[in-house]
Amino acid sequence: MAAPAPHGAEPAAGTRGTGRPGSGPLTFAGVLLVLSGALNALDGIAAIARSHVFVAGAPYLFGDLRAWGWAMLALAVAHLATAYGVLVARAQWARWTGVVVLGLNAFSQMAFAPSYPLWAVTLVAIDVIGIYALTAHGGTERDSVPGSGA
Repeated sequence: MAAPAPHGAEPAAGTRGTGRPGSGPLTFAGVLLVLSGALNALDGIAAIARSHVFVAGAPYLFGDLRAWGWAMLALAVAHLATAYGVLVARAQWARWTGVVVLGLNAFSQMAFAPSYPLWAVTLVAIDVIGIYALTAHGGTERDSVPGSGA
């Protein structure tokens, strides 16, 4: 086992996660995107199948339960594609796309809330935390690496 590095010193190679400063919030946001996408996929499939887990006869802003099920399934695909960009590619476009996708999901959950109010509010909270995690990351990878000239 390697000895701990003194305060302010660079840790030895391979002893500190990914070695990328600020990668924790991005990984957390990516996991939240996967979680939210999986939950939206389950909601969408259940709504398309007209499952009995939803409030019967709930009024919707437009469309019906099956239409909202397809919308949730489409959002789930967007979540999972964006999560790939955040977790694997670490692309800047994926961070901002994630903010947009999570924001759209928060609004759609509020419109889908007549079907399951408490679950919708829970998913909105997950979306808000995910947006925070994506935007709290301090710049691009190049900007946060010491000695990169930025």
